[in-house]
Amino acid sequence: MLPPFYEREGKAVAKTKEDKDRYNSSSLVRGLEILRLFRPEQPTLSLVEIANQLGVSRTTPFRLLFTLQQLGYLRQSESTKRYELTPKVLELGFAYLNTLQITDVARPYLERLRNETGGSAHVGILDETSVVYVACESARGVTRLSVAVGSRLPAHATAIGKTLLAFQPKDQWQELLLISDLHSYTKDTKTMITALLKELEVVRNQGFSISSGEFEAGVRSVAAPIFNESGELVAAISVAAPESVLPEDYVARSVLPAILEAADELSTFYGYKLARRRG
Repeated sequence: MLPPFYEREGKAVAKTKEDKDRYNSSSLVRGLEILRLFRPEQPTLSLVEIANQLGVSRTTPFRLLFTLQQLGYLRQSESTKRYELTPKVLELGFAYLNTLQITDVARPYLERLRNETGGSAHVGILDETSVVYVACESARGVTRLSVAVGSRLPAHATAIGKTLLAFQPKDQWQELLLISDLHSYTKDTKTMITALLKELEVVRNQGFSISSGEFEAGVRSVAAPIFNESGELVAAISVAAPESVLPEDYVARSVLPAILEAADELSTFYGYKLARRRG
């Protein structure tokens, strides 16, 4: 039996949650869930597939699908009766991106990194346990990687993701990893929480992350954090390319200093005092 204090606290928390749930719009939640079902591996979906993936009967999503069509976010093929997203959904993402100054501010730094290192340069933010790329400059030629603005990659398997995780409050690390799908993408992907926690500690102490072949075999990436004037994480910046383009000695000699310099300059733009970082 819990002590009275915990009983009181539990009731208070439960009541707060009930109050919040009362104001939730189930239709809006369902509508957003439907939009999120469309992914590169399943660009079109039937009514039955949508109902099955939501775990509901066919009648539940039918009205929502009609509404999303009327609003212009979905269209249905007359021949196959399958649904697909329309370009209008991009308005939602770009409306958010346009509020992020960093997408414009970072562009010259990304171009410089791409030109100096030969790799693709990116800026990403953390969304739950994924990296969302908000600015990208792809490498030229055969070294080009398929990461574009809006791409989502698992934080635990990428240098930019580990950087973003490492500079979250430490007391959130384990919680974030526990709710992550610690999928193994290659033989080098770390999926044990203890190993990842140790690596996050290293990344936080040294101020950067280097990952080799953890998300995609043969690809190496280097990342560093960007802070604001309060010392809070804003985003992370990275360079990625095949290991043949970014060999270890070249990374240590040229790529890492370039990444750290760009991260410092972007942090300065946000008012961060480098003396604290170099501390």
